[in-house]
Amino acid sequence: MLEHKGYHGHVLFDQEAGYFHGEVLDLNDVVTFQGQSVDEITAAFKDSVEDYLAFCEERGEEPDKPFSGKLMLRIPTDLHRKVYLNAKKSGQSINEYITQRLSEAG
Repeated sequence: MLEHKGYHGHVLFDQEAGYFHGEVLDLNDVVTFQGQSVDEITAAFKDSVEDYLAFCEERGEEPDKPFSGKLMLRIPTDLHRKVYLNAKKSGQSINEYITQRLSEAG
């Protein structure tokens, strides 16, 4: 996994074509890159992130931020109730309770 300025790139190798190709993962837009060596793919990834940031600046738009800290989640109503009750029992909000549980699991 590549990282540059908080953005991450996922890379695959295409054996038939003989090159690496990848995608910046932290964006709503599709930003890809490719190269024939580790050095080339790393440089192409960084260039793609920089190009994306420059493009957003030119258009006067805010670039997508790598993870906002907001996670929309749908769960069954009985699980929602259990989470709520366990959060109340522990003196926490649902958000605090889930954050703590996820931190312990990760």
